[in-house]
Amino acid sequence: MRFLNELFGYVLYASSKYRIDESHAVGHSMNVLQNANNIYKSEVVLNPSLQKQENIIYASAILHDMCDKKYVDEETGLEEIKSFLKNYLSMKDIGTCNNIIKNMSYSTVKLNGFPSMDEYQHAYHIVREADLLAAYDFDRCMIYGMMKKDTNLDDSFRDATELFNNRVFKHMDDGLLTTKYSQQQHIVLSNIARLRIDSWKDILNK
Repeated sequence: MRFLNELFGYVLYASSKYRIDESHAVGHSMNVLQNANNIYKSEVVLNPSLQKQENIIYASAILHDMCDKKYVDEETGLEEIKSFLKNYLSMKDIGTCNNIIKNMSYSTVKLNGFPSMDEYQHAYHIVREADLLAAYDFDRCMIYGMMKKDTNLDDSFRDATELFNNRVFKHMDDGLLTTKYSQQQHIVLSNIARLRIDSWKDILNK
């Protein structure tokens, strides 16, 4: 699909321009897209109207970190995304993408709760939860600490473990997972993350 090629081309461009490290660049975009596609396929059976929002879901999933305030001024990033998407989506769909991206981060949801997205509420949760599921990658969390916070391996492991115990492992209890697929994956991915933590403990204690 040409649209997907163009979206990932933009991720490569923006990641280079704003020095977005691998924890939030093209590999992460790929993982979020895979999650979004899996959630979408499980949800569209019960909600066929989602078919009309498929491009919004995929674009938001792929581009969501290209305006992450950890790397770039958020409004600048959103305007650049908007300008890029003019060649592929209607202005209404672009506005929806920007609205999803602006309101999907963990910190934004914890501060403000879920926004009202009207007919796009379901699409919003698909993209938001696709990103949340990507956060169960323990090594990615360590990589972010080492590359963005300039911490060493031991400190990155300690910080990542604390974040998983205080945040990631609590996504279900905190009511952040609304789709059946995400709720099922929470159990699977949490178990994988715990095994990864144990493996790192073994390595670091040598």
